[in-house]
Amino acid sequence: MTAAPLEDRDKFIHRDISWLLFNERVLEESVDADNPLLERARFVAIFMSNLDEFLMVRYAGLKRLLDAQYNRRDNYGYYPQDVHRQVRARVEELVRKAYRIYEEKLKPGFAKEKIFLRRAEELNPDQQKFVKRFFDATLYPITTPMAIDQGHPFPVLSSKTISCAVHLERKGEMHLAVIPVPANVARLVKLPSAKDGYEFILVDEILRENLKTFFRGYEIRSSALFRLIRDSELSVDEEFSPNLLMSIEDEIKKRPRAKVVTLSVEKGCTDSLLEILTQALAFPKEEVDFIQGEMDLTFLFQLAAQIPEARLAYPAHVPAKLAYDNIFDRIKESDMLVHVPFQSFQPTVDLLKSAAADPEVMAIKMTLYRASEDSEIVGALKLAAKNRKQVTVLVEIKARFDEERNIGWARQLEESGCHVIYGMPGMKIHSKIALIVRREEGRTRRYVHLSTGNYNEKTARVYTDFGYFTANDDFARDVSDVFNVITGYSQPARWKRVISSPYDLREYFFELIDKEMAFQAEHKNGYIFAKMNSLEDTKIVEKLYEASRAGVKIRLLVRGICILVPGVPGMSENITVKSIVGRFLEHSRVFLFNNNSDFRVFLSSADWMSRNFDKRIELLFEINKQELKDHLRLILEMSWKDNQKARILLPQRDYAFTKAAKEKFSVQDALLRLYD
Repeated sequence: MTAAPLEDRDKFIHRDISWLLFNERVLEESVDADNPLLERARFVAIFMSNLDEFLMVRYAGLKRLLDAQYNRRDNYGYYPQDVHRQVRARVEELVRKAYRIYEEKLKPGFAKEKIFLRRAEELNPDQQKFVKRFFDATLYPITTPMAIDQGHPFPVLSSKTISCAVHLERKGEMHLAVIPVPANVARLVKLPSAKDGYEFILVDEILRENLKTFFRGYEIRSSALFRLIRDSELSVDEEFSPNLLMSIEDEIKKRPRAKVVTLSVEKGCTDSLLEILTQALAFPKEEVDFIQGEMDLTFLFQLAAQIPEARLAYPAHVPAKLAYDNIFDRIKESDMLVHVPFQSFQPTVDLLKSAAADPEVMAIKMTLYRASEDSEIVGALKLAAKNRKQVTVLVEIKARFDEERNIGWARQLEESGCHVIYGMPGMKIHSKIALIVRREEGRTRRYVHLSTGNYNEKTARVYTDFGYFTANDDFARDVSDVFNVITGYSQPARWKRVISSPYDLREYFFELIDKEMAFQAEHKNGYIFAKMNSLEDTKIVEKLYEASRAGVKIRLLVRGICILVPGVPGMSENITVKSIVGRFLEHSRVFLFNNNSDFRVFLSSADWMSRNFDKRIELLFEINKQELKDHLRLILEMSWKDNQKARILLPQRDYAFTKAAKEKFSVQDALLRLYD
């Protein structure tokens, strides 16, 4: 008898649960004694920041489904009610874990290093005077207490705002007021302290200590800090939007008034104050999260940044520089691969800056998904336009939580004379492409840059990514055609060097996997090694299961979401999944197929997620130069060897460390040495 087909829930880990497992791996780094103290503090802050975004988008989406009484299974076989229950339980558990780590691990570690976060009652006389001056000169003038009554509705509080709710009494009548903690001052204030120590106080603590200053003539009965998260997903009907830019701007303006999806309240809040607060926010009282300790641990980012002790942080790292006199000559000489942050991001910046200043450059075309605040690349594009070059920039204004910044870049670029495109209805332009058109010796030559990561100088210091530079004519023609598809009405051809979504990327991966199954059947050497951020597409997971049943050996390095369940007999026994979480964020996408021992290697802007295949413009491109292929394969093998920062995904759907006491090997440390 044949076995009954598996239910979807047996085949897939729900993507939201898998994401929470990833964020738990981030949190685990905060208790790893191999990490310096300040870096461990940063991992707690990263965990909390990640969680905020998850709540604003994924959890908010779940609550939308529940509010709409949606009751159908999703792609992973789960009803929304089941997912909501599991997600809420795990979030609560992880937040409790984070606070335990902060109280039981980090605080004692800080104390040993004479680093203290003070309460108001712990301040010495000099510190009290300092705080009073700070309050009088800085906080008091910019802080606005808001009365809540018939003439004063509850204030509009943006997502992640920390506020103080105050219950007041005057002449036997009760009143409510809210004081938002100003977001335009650093939340952590450094106190005067002994020469060999560091002492801080939170701005919210200072406000609490000075509440009476705001409410003269009233008796303060109780007060409590609270923090809310709002639904921050944009809802734009792009197909019927006459102006996508204006529609996105309108949606951003709605965010401060969006539905509250989580409410955190200081433990000890009185029942009467809690009742008023939850009613005013239309939030279920039974879903309130009570916080014992400091509200919002992301202040640890600021704390770590203000401790100038090198021994408490990772050793300083200066990315390796590549030697060249002229970036165009270097690319003409041979294709070039740059691996950030181990190698410098400067060649990418130099390519755009040189193009902007070079009188022989006629045109620049590029995509811009995320850029840093003081972007040299954006500056180069503006300069190029002023130098009368044809500059076309596709700015993706739907890049989540960077919408406002990207709209700002788009307007600046337009004012400088660039031709700016604001994305495509129904699609995000996620591919990272730059094309430089240059006159050389009586002919036109095109230079191409393709990347697995963003044109962002800041994230290039902490995200691992590959940038590929080439002057190959086939690449240049393909990339020119890609821009024609994005900017105009051209239909894509069957390109020579690149494969694009949403047209045929998933199908191309299927073809590559099918070939490995055929090689396995004939030569017993079917093998796939893929590295990515997330694996969430059920169709490609089913294809990998098929390949596993055919005997193909599959290694997957998936940093974040992975819905695939490895090591299950009859389904995935030939698949092994590992995740690396360390000093740098693993962001590159690399795909290797054995191809009957004549291996092929690809880089891509795309993960194996449904959105990358169906709702984004992505590029996959093959690396043909043998030296670069060998180098990429070496990096994959080194990553697989990691026994310090790698975890393995078990058939039971949990991750386990692969730590080894002897012959320790961390791939990120090894790459720092390799490129040094």
